[in-house]
Amino acid sequence: MSKPDYSGMFHMVEQENMDPYLAALDINFALRKIVCLLRPSKEINHDPVTGAMRIRTLTTFKNFNMDFTIGKEFTEDLGPVDGRTCQTTVNWEGDNLICVQRGEKEGRGWTHWLEGDKLHLEMRVQGVVAKQVFKKAV
Repeated sequence: MSKPDYSGMFHMVEQENMDPYLAALDINFALRKIVCLLRPSKEINHDPVTGAMRIRTLTTFKNFNMDFTIGKEFTEDLGPVDGRTCQTTVNWEGDNLICVQRGEKEGRGWTHWLEGDKLHLEMRVQGVVAKQVFKKAV
């Protein structure tokens, strides 16, 4: 059974519970307020055959790149986000991408899934959940 191709450019249209999520990551108050005002875009390049994926999160403040192969653990540098590194694995669960980030913070990770022209992102850390929804650019 083939997996969906996540490739494309997506622009954020909805966000919820981001400030408490960032607080759980120990992000300072001023930076949390800036991040909550941003409307990031995601540029995803995905090769469904090899599992190689690159997710670029683009904002007017900071950009963040994540390069990985689905199913292979790697050391992720989260310096641009919260100054930490962690051991990260992204796997398929049905058509969803499930990321587990093992490091200083318990229960850290995210889930991506597609619904029509929308890309959903649920981010988790220490029991706090934030959600973002992105619409595919045409």
